[in-house]
Formats: sequence, C-alpha cells, structure tokens
Amino acid sequence: MPLAEAASIAFMAPMFIAVLSGPVLHERVEGRTWLALGAGFAGVLLIVRPGTALFSWVGLLPLGSAFMMAVYQMMTRRLAGRDAALTTLFYPALVGSFVVPMVFPMALTLPERPAHAAMFCALGVLGGIGHFFLIRAHDYAPPSVLGPFMYGQLLTALVLGWLVFGQLPDGVAVIGMLIITASGLLLAFSHRR
Repeated sequence: MPLAEAASIAFMAPMFIAVLSGPVLHERVEGRTWLALGAGFAGVLLIVRPGTALFSWVGLLPLGSAFMMAVYQMMTRRLAGRDAALTTLFYPALVGSFVVPMVFPMALTLPERPAHAAMFCALGVLGGIGHFFLIRAHDYAPPSVLGPFMYGQLLTALVLGWLVFGQLPDGVAVIGMLIITASGLLLAFSHRR
C-alpha cells in the first residue's frame, strides 16, 4: 500500500480518540466534533474506495495502527498529572523493547551499515522526544483536541512517499486527504480556547 494512502488511513486516530473520549475519559464530545469526524471518515472512504480493487485487507493494518494510537493517547491522558512524563515515556518503551522481539523474532535484524545504525538511533531519539512532547501536551489539553495535530504528518508522508518510493496518490485520494486534513484542522480550531 502506498505510504501516503496508508498514512491517511492511520489518521483516523483522531476519530477513534473522539469516539473513545466519552466512554473512557468521560469527556463531552460536541456535535461539531462529530460533523468534522464524519467528514474525515468520508475522506478516508475516498482514499480506500470500498468495492474497488484498491480496497483490500492491507487497509486494515493502518486502521489497526490508528486504533492503537487512539488507545495510547487515551492511556496517556489517564496518566497525565498522575505520573511524571518521563515515567509515562519509559515504561511503554521498555515493554515494547521486550514484547516486539518476542512477537516477531524472525523479523529482527541488526543494521549492517553504520549509517543504518545511526538512522535507527536517530529514529529512537526523535521518536522519544516527540512522545515526550505528546505526553506533556496531555497535561494541558484533552486528546480530542490534540488528535487533529497528527494531520500535519500527512504532508510529510506524501512528500516521503514521493521522494523515497516514487509514489504519488491519484486525484481522488488527494481529495480524500484534503478532506481529512480540513476536518482535522476545523476540529482543532473549533476547540481552541
């Protein structure tokens, strides 16, 4: 699946966050939020296009990623203000470091080149810094407000998909991406204090 399309489906996380915010965090989700979420879902449908050859089980993988990201943000919000940000950052990383190799033992390979090892280290450091900022943000705002900021990654995925893999989405997928991004930005601006 092309990177931009997979990333767009993964950006359903804010929709899952809004849906889960009520029952999990007991936060009120307003009507305008549901309208923005509906528009975002319509954008996802334009990208995936159920009933066409583009729609396959592979689309469930980024959808599962979106759901897990939403669960992660819900858990982070529950811990906000209770645990230190570094504690909230440390334990999921520790668990992931042990669980992933056990679940995928044959997929684990060490980098063969020093440049690859440096990129893996940079990925870990940058990811850790990003997650730390996300954890701190949860001290100040609910997940339904923070979720739409993930749409900023869509442009990065689009550019990287083109530069690294030579993949560009078609016109219908671009319209879907624009709808998803617009709904996320409207959602963020409507919650601005």
